[in-house]
Amino acid sequence: MLFKDLDLSQSLLDALEAVGYTTPTPIQEQSIPHILAGRDIFGCAQTGTGKTASFALPLLQLLEPTEGVKGKRNVKALILAPTRELAIQIGESFRDYGKNSKLRSAVIFGGVSQHKQVNQLSAGIDILIATPGRLLDLMQQGFITLQHITHFVLDEADRMLDMGFIHDIKKVLAKLPKNKQTIFFSATVSPEIKQLAGTLLFDPANVQVDPISSTAELVTQSVYYVEKEEKRSMLKRVIEKENIEHALVFTRTKHGADRVAKELNKFGIRSEAIHGNKSQNARERALKGFKNREIRILVATDIASRGIDVDQLSHVINFELPEVAETYVHRIGRTGRAGSTGKAISFCSSDEKQYLKGITKLINQAIPEGTVSLKN
Repeated sequence: MLFKDLDLSQSLLDALEAVGYTTPTPIQEQSIPHILAGRDIFGCAQTGTGKTASFALPLLQLLEPTEGVKGKRNVKALILAPTRELAIQIGESFRDYGKNSKLRSAVIFGGVSQHKQVNQLSAGIDILIATPGRLLDLMQQGFITLQHITHFVLDEADRMLDMGFIHDIKKVLAKLPKNKQTIFFSATVSPEIKQLAGTLLFDPANVQVDPISSTAELVTQSVYYVEKEEKRSMLKRVIEKENIEHALVFTRTKHGADRVAKELNKFGIRSEAIHGNKSQNARERALKGFKNREIRILVATDIASRGIDVDQLSHVINFELPEVAETYVHRIGRTGRAGSTGKAISFCSSDEKQYLKGITKLINQAIPEGTVSLKN
């Protein structure tokens, strides 16, 4: 199937062609017709499967005015995202796909001055992409009203709950009109997620692709059994021996990310850390430098990594294994995208073997041991 078979407008097809997209991913192929038909969606798919386009394309088509916009623009679509990085990425997608559209979109998030964002809102927008905290803040100040919303998207719902946003989400939901189309996406389906979806959705179409237990077929996995105190030396060794030029390295904590990046820079390997304690400008600079390959290694925590989408990323390295097995699948899904091959390397210390056991049980396969040694 091609995008032209999905009843998308010619202006959207032209925009897709300009960015080199002709064939929809499974989540796009299954979601777009339901959204165009006005149905609520309960979608489950891993990071990197194309969820953003699956709701951005049909929303741009549904909201496109048939004539010129008269009078003040009111926000018709709200997309709620858990992190600034993901919100920015969604905003970029709407701009790319909607470049031939009369619609206006804006992205709002915390950690920066609200002045520019307020000016955009005052000028009038049709589509708002927001993180919960800044959205509620600007609503309380009277800069945003949600009474005209016809389409609501809750993206990365599982991460929203992980980050403690459930109360903020409920405050937003209380301000939304009852009659609207709701699109709900999550990478995992826990009882809490099912409960939240049940309060939001009416007769939804269920779309599920790439179950959370699956790992990309094009990703080669390996594990190194190495104690905590030797991990930084092993990381340097693996980067050198594997000739790794571009890698995303995961740590469990913000402090750990800073420490790893600092150590790699001492070794002459240009690195930056990205996490919630960094300023928005610092995070954007680091991500831009990584995408442009000016920065060789980006060290990230899981929360900060949502929204990091880098073309042809060759390696993901788990400096520390995640406590939640599903997070492993999300992490390594950053590589091996769009038909490219990738490698996922994990370090496992003796106190992390329980996490590794959970991971291998989830993905239903053993992970072979790596071959690089600390010894010369």
